Amino acid sequence: MTTTTDTTLTLAHSPDADDLVMFWPLTGIRTPDGTPIEGPLGKPQLDTAPFTFDLIARDVEELNQAAIDDSSTPYDITAISCAAYPKLQDRYRITRSGASFGENYGPKLVVREDSALQTLDDLINADPLVAVPGLNTSASMTLNLIKPGVRTDPMLFSSITEAVNQGRVDAGLLIHEAQLTFKDLGLRAIGDMGQWWFAHTSGLPIPLGLNVIARSLDTRFGPGTTDRVSDMLSESIRIAHEERSASKQFLKLNMGTRTEWNDDALVDRYLDMYVSPMTLDMGDPGRNAINRFLSEGASAKLCPECPDIDIT
Repeated sequence: MTTTTDTTLTLAHSPDADDLVMFWPLTGIRTPDGTPIEGPLGKPQLDTAPFTFDLIARDVEELNQAAIDDSSTPYDITAISCAAYPKLQDRYRITRSGASFGENYGPKLVVREDSALQTLDDLINADPLVAVPGLNTSASMTLNLIKPGVRTDPMLFSSITEAVNQGRVDAGLLIHEAQLTFKDLGLRAIGDMGQWWFAHTSGLPIPLGLNVIARSLDTRFGPGTTDRVSDMLSESIRIAHEERSASKQFLKLNMGTRTEWNDDALVDRYLDMYVSPMTLDMGDPGRNAINRFLSEGASAKLCPECPDIDIT
């Protein structure tokens, strides 16, 4: 766990483009070693006093498992999968901003070109082994709503395309930018979790990722702290959304091996998908989508019941 000062809040997020760009305004644009770039963009773009933020990138299933562990709250603010929220609702609140919704699109189920699987109906009628990006992810829960008891092989999201190509699994469930690049890897889609959910619910978006904030902040720093910090997160996301060129500059500085982030058109398309008006403020449509998703998950015994969707 990262060591911080008393007023430094740990903010953990997944390593995909939409999560990365949401929060650079809290710290300013920095290089991977933490060095601020020169000029105004190297400084925080909003007043966060008395808090500073320590940004931490981790795989989403790693974040799910860390937050589910009820022995601690490892991060003050963390990204999680919507499907994981019922397991940690006693310790975290959902922030109204920062969520990822698929509005008639979402994680893709892909196979090799030579696969006999052609559609989701074939998935239902067969018994394939499917690579999934973690058992607590919203993508995995949706797949289990489509085919209860589907055989799954959980693995790191970035390993799934290789596992499918090598024939180690029959199909793979893709999240993050792989939803847009799988064709370049010789794979084809047989289903889209967001499209299935949209049709299944007569038009609801699928809630994929959420940001949650530790209830303990109100105890540590006084009542209303979670609401004040939530406002800061919303302002950060608004700035990142409006300053698209700065956000893409931040991505290129921190892309590591993610060379696809050199493709401006692909980055723009991905950010348009998952940094939408609902990301800025989910409102009642987001609340309703989360309620329906978790209610169906609980009815199918895929997650605990969650009667109170606590959003700040």
